[in-house]
Amino acid sequence: MNSTIGIIRGRNQITIPDAIRKVAPWVTPMAVISFSLVRPNEIIIKPHETHVDRKTLWKLIETSRAIKGRGTMSTSDFIALDRQSH
Repeated sequence: MNSTIGIIRGRNQITIPDAIRKVAPWVTPMAVISFSLVRPNEIIIKPHETHVDRKTLWKLIETSRAIKGRGTMSTSDFIALDRQSH
């Protein structure tokens, strides 16, 4: 087990030390992780795992693509306009 020391900075941010990042390829910027509090003085960090049913996902994508809009703008224009509005 690799052990090293780090510092919890402002806003409770932790930098994962290079020694650990080199041996844990899942530790990347923007990686989704899960935290488990095992004891009051022990936290476990693991990659977050989700199961995706690809068949169901493709069905949902195909269904959404089949919906015809009532407006005159494209879907991408609609999304861009929606994102800008909030």
